Amino acid sequence: MKAEFRLATIEDIEEIISLCNEVFEENTDVAFAKKVFIEEVDKNQIYLVGLVEGKIVAHTKITIIPTIYENMNAYAILNHVCVKPEYRRHNIATDMLIECERICKEKGCVAIELWSKNFRQAAHSCYKKYGFEIVDAAFFSKSLR
Repeated sequence: MKAEFRLATIEDIEEIISLCNEVFEENTDVAFAKKVFIEEVDKNQIYLVGLVEGKIVAHTKITIIPTIYENMNAYAILNHVCVKPEYRRHNIATDMLIECERICKEKGCVAIELWSKNFRQAAHSCYKKYGFEIVDAAFFSKSLR
């Protein structure tokens, strides 16, 4: 099974949110997501979708982070990397990571990082198989709400 990858459009938001709400057990409101998508006109925020027979079955967000540090240059962070459960085990996630890498190289990134919740063990296996390494076991977060 082969997926076609492209940049997301406003018309994709409802399917993206449905997919992420399912996979990550989130409860994001579609109207909120559309508002943010429209207002977030930033070339460094890239939403990627994977389609099979015209249906969104995979998604990730790529954030390009340019820096002033020569050795660090620019790098990318992936988040919300997901494939619809019934489409898993068909290399769609791997193909999406390949597309992410292509985009990141095109943008001058020297590294790609991602974070994944501990309960997503199958996803971790995919990331390791693709060449990602666990470099740190601590992820810190502080709520500002």
